[in-house]
Amino acid sequence: MSKLGKYLLFLGKLFTNPEKFRVNWKLIMQESKDIGIDSMLIVTIVASFLGAVTCVQTAANMENPFVPRYIISLIVRDSTILELGPTITCVVLAGKVGSNIAGQLGTMRITEQIDALEVMGINSSSYLVLPKMIAAMLTFPMLVTMACFLGIYGGYLAGWLTGSVTPQDYIYGLQFDFKPNYVLFALIKSLVFGFLVVSISAFQGFYTKGGAYEVGKAGTAAVTNACIAILVADYLLAQLLVG
Repeated sequence: MSKLGKYLLFLGKLFTNPEKFRVNWKLIMQESKDIGIDSMLIVTIVASFLGAVTCVQTAANMENPFVPRYIISLIVRDSTILELGPTITCVVLAGKVGSNIAGQLGTMRITEQIDALEVMGINSSSYLVLPKMIAAMLTFPMLVTMACFLGIYGGYLAGWLTGSVTPQDYIYGLQFDFKPNYVLFALIKSLVFGFLVVSISAFQGFYTKGGAYEVGKAGTAAVTNACIAILVADYLLAQLLVG
């Protein structure tokens, strides 16, 4: 409970006495590049193969001749938009982005760079963490949208190349009984997950004590805790939004 209270106080400090918008804007743009653009390759690879695997495995388990083949793409569409796109993408980003943030802030803490900022009268947590959080909440929905598209397209290619489903049936299944609200659910999940990944990772790195070994432990704890938080939040959001 004491650690939870410390985490909540840390979140409160982010929004007290922030830097000027001009300063934060430059930092947000730089963090958006580091968090968003630099993560596009890993998101592209993971999302494409997840969609392909989902299509192939669904087709392999549909042996009943009375079930239409377009159901394959319907399953790929809904599972990708509701779960695989936002959740798996953000878990992957927790490993890449979360460990990087925790390691960066942990190194700044043990080398007393954060202490120097505080001596200068700067709100170090707001200056260092708030731009990362805003950048994550801007770029995570974009990355999740890209992941959903690539997952569905990866399923299309896998179904076409393996002969599991024809392109016409796949496209018909994508359009069949489509619920636009599912896209909104995925974007809401990506916003929440982005907030959790950055805040938890920054918290772990910001309060690091010791040396290089502790920085490594902070990075591991950041990824572990962020992944657990994503899965718990995924369940709660599923109950609230879809259930």
